[in-house]
Amino acid sequence: MCLGPNMCLKRLLQSARLQRAWRAVFVKHGPGRHRGAWRRTHAGGGTYRAVIFDMGGVLIPSPGRVAAEWEVQNHIPSGTILKALISGGENGPWMKFMRAEITTEDFLQEFGRLCSEISKTSVPLDSFFSLLTSERVAKQFPVMTEAITQIRAKGLQTAVLSNNFYLPNGKSFLPLDRKQFDVVVESCLEGVCKPDARMYKLCLERLGRQPSESIFLDDLGPNLKAAASLGIHTIKVRDPETAVKELETLLGFPLRMAVPNTRPVRRTMEIPKDSLEKHLKDLLGTQATGPLELLQFDHGQSNPTYYIRLAKHQLVLRKKPPGTLLPSTHAVEREFRIMKALANAGVPVPKVLDLCEDSRVIGAPFYLMEYCPGLIYRDPSLPGLEPSQRRAIYTAMNRVLCKIHSVDLKAAGLEDYGKHGDYVARQVQTWIKRYRASETSTIPPMERLIEWLPLHLPRQQQTTVVHGDFRLDNLLFHPETAEVLAVLDWELSTLGDPLADVASSCLAHYLPSSFPIQPGLSDSDLTELGIPTAEEYFRMYCLHMRIRPTENWNFYMAFSFFRVAAILQGVYKRSLTGHASSATSEQTEKLTEFMSNLAWDFAVKEGFRVFKEMPATKPLTRSHHTQARPQSVPRTPGMRSYVTSTDSSPAHVSKGALVSSPEGLSPPVRELCQRLKQFMERHVYPAEPELQHRQASAEKWTPPPLVEDLKVKQHFEVWGDLVSNAQTQLVCRPHLFPPSQRRDGRAELNDLCFPPSLERASSRSLRFTSLLFLCDRVSASYSARWRNAVSVLCNSEAGGLILCISESCKFETK
Repeated sequence: MCLGPNMCLKRLLQSARLQRAWRAVFVKHGPGRHRGAWRRTHAGGGTYRAVIFDMGGVLIPSPGRVAAEWEVQNHIPSGTILKALISGGENGPWMKFMRAEITTEDFLQEFGRLCSEISKTSVPLDSFFSLLTSERVAKQFPVMTEAITQIRAKGLQTAVLSNNFYLPNGKSFLPLDRKQFDVVVESCLEGVCKPDARMYKLCLERLGRQPSESIFLDDLGPNLKAAASLGIHTIKVRDPETAVKELETLLGFPLRMAVPNTRPVRRTMEIPKDSLEKHLKDLLGTQATGPLELLQFDHGQSNPTYYIRLAKHQLVLRKKPPGTLLPSTHAVEREFRIMKALANAGVPVPKVLDLCEDSRVIGAPFYLMEYCPGLIYRDPSLPGLEPSQRRAIYTAMNRVLCKIHSVDLKAAGLEDYGKHGDYVARQVQTWIKRYRASETSTIPPMERLIEWLPLHLPRQQQTTVVHGDFRLDNLLFHPETAEVLAVLDWELSTLGDPLADVASSCLAHYLPSSFPIQPGLSDSDLTELGIPTAEEYFRMYCLHMRIRPTENWNFYMAFSFFRVAAILQGVYKRSLTGHASSATSEQTEKLTEFMSNLAWDFAVKEGFRVFKEMPATKPLTRSHHTQARPQSVPRTPGMRSYVTSTDSSPAHVSKGALVSSPEGLSPPVRELCQRLKQFMERHVYPAEPELQHRQASAEKWTPPPLVEDLKVKQHFEVWGDLVSNAQTQLVCRPHLFPPSQRRDGRAELNDLCFPPSLERASSRSLRFTSLLFLCDRVSASYSARWRNAVSVLCNSEAGGLILCISESCKFETK
């Protein structure tokens, strides 16, 4: 994203005297973006054999842009650097520096003194020089990189002709891949600068070309004039995009991909072009000749998406994937309906044109929409942008989500787009069923979530349109501003709880930057980047929607990660048959477990919050495992239940009544408390440095041997005679038992008492909480050996142990 000119410098440059002086050197103020039509001032030819590029202002950002922004940030009078650059003309410090007549040290000293005299204040020139030559600033424009690639692919030569200088390390400043060019001519090596004719002649000589066979691109009039006087064809670069368009006209072939983020259609995703072209011509009413151009977008894990060009029409096609599909999935029909309705409600979405449910056309139902050019930010850290720009992007993302959730369902004709109420409960059951249908192996954290989620459902406050997969890379942004042009991928949309969308849009905050499918932000400094934290993002949403923040945010995050894990499992199963729409789908087998572990982390946090808020009053003689909702939850076949039954009357039920100390409890319970404390002190705390080091290494995706060892130790040192030898063998060596036994309640003891979340916890209190809170799971009717709730959690403030156990809890060793 290019920044506009600084207004102060712009006014300064309006001076005719300074404009003439500025052109005398190679620095010029940075380009802006223009989208004007191609300037066909020259006839396309085919006689050109070489393209020569200037560097600053053509291949990389203009030093003028860098100077203007740096002056504003450092409170230096506008135009100081410019005036110092032109001072002395050919014999000034800048020109002598580019001819390597003075050292870097001498230049910085002399140029700094000159800047200080001009501005009448101290100027930290080292700071400007470091910024000018930094990798963050001196990066080649992607459009130019692509153009050079296409030029060389056609057999033409390329060269760079630059006024540059030596760096303090003795190397010349040329932040480009030299392999892109047949010839590189640098002023500091040659001892001569543009617009001296010797520079151009030297370049042509090394290329072995005549002036008439060459095209030269520069952003400065004097340099272009000198080249033209030798007979070289010239293009003045006002901005890279426009310059490439003009160069395309001269060369007679395209230099850019028609659509970013596309690739040739994958072999398993091919569709019949003849029948598609006939359908398009009937729809669009065009009999244009020429081939239909078909490309596949390189993103998307669900519905294959294609770019189509036919005559003057540019379209996008989304269809159901091939193969046997799960019921109610890949509903392109619903996508078409919701986008058509939301467009009329003022939500930015692509304009849909046609829904074809006849599978005979291309083999599956599909719909067509207009192609909308713009930017899709794949990396949530938004590299290359300023902190203020990043915050603006996330603010725009938040606001468009609020707009979606504010749509009047009746006015939009969407009252029947989904069921009203109990959205999360239905979604939990839906994704459990879908996961079971695509399950290829037992994933312990998924089993725990399948049990936990239905028992902790939040109370839905309102019903709105929900996107279902709202995240940054499903938004199309304006290339120049933080405006959302379109919200994409409505496959999972329905009516439901809007907070599920908010949680979905925060998933990247908890993923590492090295995550294979999509980079995350968990290891980034969000304050430095200017990106709001997940908490700030949620508060921003609540403020704009005028609602109070929910207390059970951790549940929504747990569900969001669980849903993604279920989706990834479906993608992986389809990849086994070659029917997944993304080339990266085969990687998702391990990622399903990774995402489910993250989901379970949030379940642990939610449990900790609930227990921490419970009153520490003396319980009655009976205690029950507490559900979040009063009504019963439909159970999926094969699901285990947490709910313990009791024959005591409702009058004697005390939900959530816990004691805050093991004092006065039975001897087995006090013994368990002591064993847990000793095990943590003896083994878990000392192991934290090694586990943290492993998490930062390349081996973080494989189970740590240390944790496997701790799993065995904890069953002998903590549980000891509280469980039978058969149970200990089952949890320590599950591979010796058939799957049917490993998946029952007893077999979960290992993962419940020492969960995967423990391996990744970053603090002592969280790791302590993970282990101890999950003891509640052991007691919650995994077998008949434990009755009522055993709830153990950590006081993170004091680091001490609070053992909250029902007085009537009994450990049976039968």
